[in-house]
Amino acid sequence: MNDPVITLGSAFLIGLLGGAHCIGMCGGVMNALSFALPEQRRGPLRALPTLLLYNLGRIASYSVAGALVGGLGMLLQGPVGILGPGLRIFAGLMLVAMGLYLAGWWRGLAHLERLGGHLWRRLQPLGNRLMPVRHPGQALLLGALWGWLPCGLTYSTLTLAGALGDWRQAALVMAAFGLGTLPVMLASGAFAQQLKGWIQRRGVRSLAALMVIGFGLWTLYSPLAHRLASHTMVPTAQHH
Repeated sequence: MNDPVITLGSAFLIGLLGGAHCIGMCGGVMNALSFALPEQRRGPLRALPTLLLYNLGRIASYSVAGALVGGLGMLLQGPVGILGPGLRIFAGLMLVAMGLYLAGWWRGLAHLERLGGHLWRRLQPLGNRLMPVRHPGQALLLGALWGWLPCGLTYSTLTLAGALGDWRQAALVMAAFGLGTLPVMLASGAFAQQLKGWIQRRGVRSLAALMVIGFGLWTLYSPLAHRLASHTMVPTAQHH
């Protein structure tokens, strides 16, 4: 759990393999943002700079959210890290739940997304004021607002980031997650349909779900193994 390379790589894979969920949640938003462009800037190539700015703003929001939950995790753990194992167990359970959600085996995280919808309803009118997009600053800010769209995949990764107990690492984890979602979010036209069809195949979704569940179980194993090890060491210390 403490290996930054494994954690960052896993966050990237969660974003990449969660592409089917991204298409379902954000595909309509991406189409709306594309139509918010002036006529002369529409089309896959002409819209690419603006689409990149949208996504840069979105990933920046993920990083900010990661820094916030990482700082909260640091406060909850305290100087001795007493709540650290509990936070990691919660993060592992959330990742397992996300894997089940991705495969369609359990839809419990939909309730969490509905809770996030309260915040989104307050932010959405601000986004409407930024349309149509006429300059880069508007695109960046619109993307930053988009980053707060309620999403179970994002929330699950945030719990992983928060469990690190370090705001800088947490921000990097959420940036890696955002970069993983980037290929799907930039896809457009016929390619988007082909990509959507491939990602939504049952076998691909099941594989992605099992990988996320596997990482969740690995996240769970670290604090539990440490706890078991500490219990088995106590009688030995008393015996000597």
